[in-house]
Amino acid sequence: MNIMVTNDDGIHAVGIRALAEAMTALGTVTVVAPDREKSAVGHSLTLHSPLRILELRPGWYAVDGTPTDCVNMGVHNMLPATPDLVVSGINHGANLGDDVTYSGTVAAAMEANLMGIPAIAFSLATFEASDHFTAAAQVAVKIARQVITNGLPGDTFLNVNIPNCPLSDMGPPVITRQGKRSFIGKIIDKTDPRGRKYYWMGSEEPHLNDEPGTDFHAINRRQVSITPLHLDLTNHKSLKILAGWSF
Repeated sequence: MNIMVTNDDGIHAVGIRALAEAMTALGTVTVVAPDREKSAVGHSLTLHSPLRILELRPGWYAVDGTPTDCVNMGVHNMLPATPDLVVSGINHGANLGDDVTYSGTVAAAMEANLMGIPAIAFSLATFEASDHFTAAAQVAVKIARQVITNGLPGDTFLNVNIPNCPLSDMGPPVITRQGKRSFIGKIIDKTDPRGRKYYWMGSEEPHLNDEPGTDFHAINRRQVSITPLHLDLTNHKSLKILAGWSF
């Protein structure tokens, strides 16, 4: 197997090192990742400036672009053949519910899926310092092995969230749907020493809707959440309703 590894936390992140090392059990690994943190850039492409690549060591390439750029550069320009699998992560922080629309980690897997390549995004459900990336990487290998053995349904990639705990404390993996959260958006405005205004985008603490069957519900119970995603954002339930409009 030829496996490409990427992320959005940057090529020096703890999570990508753990993931790349673990994936060597399944095949030849090539790492193509942003040269710095690119969290929350979503599915963005760099179109108005050139991209540069630095080989840090054999098989490890840093790109001064987004995770989506990295997948494109790796598949179309750097790897000798199309990878059999693209894995993204392990993200430092959960990507649950609506957050998948912001996540560069998820977007990298999405881009591979658009190219017809099996893809998985992995996230560790904590934003604090953690000693459990190695455990999360072991989970990632088990799930990747299932994808290699069984394949994925068409137009599908996986978003996997792993609880921040030792393997011995994790419940069994469960197949989940994307959950929902509710939060109040917030812009914090301050004044710098020269009297100029500046702003931080943020939010109040989100409320997570802990409904059975969702990714939130699984993580709250220390279970590995495996959510199949695809790119069709059409609200199919609304098609008949809108078809009755008169223009």
